[in-house]
Amino acid sequence: MAAWGFLLVILSGALYQNWWPLFVVATFVLAPLPNYIFSKCASNDELSYFEQTTNNGFKDFGKFLTSILVVSGIALPIILAHVEVIEFSAMIMSVSGGFLVYFTILAYSYFFSEENEY
Repeated sequence: MAAWGFLLVILSGALYQNWWPLFVVATFVLAPLPNYIFSKCASNDELSYFEQTTNNGFKDFGKFLTSILVVSGIALPIILAHVEVIEFSAMIMSVSGGFLVYFTILAYSYFFSEENEY
């Protein structure tokens, strides 16, 4: 699925000889990183239940940064299409390819995380 996403984003630039849609790849690839980094910074102390429920600031900040990157990955092609820097069909291809890349990364991190024990 990630290969299809990268293919869509690359084709959105190559078919229209405009490489601005490639910035979507950077935003969607970097989007899961704040979530991962800040979840590791949160306290994982199993002895105190109260600290686990109140020490969610790092996780919330990671989710906030991730949402900023995801929204900017969607908004960037829309804005570029609105000001006619890229074509409308290039915008559709870029956003859908970015979604495929991002959801592939999410699915991979969900299924291969250390917390899931089968």
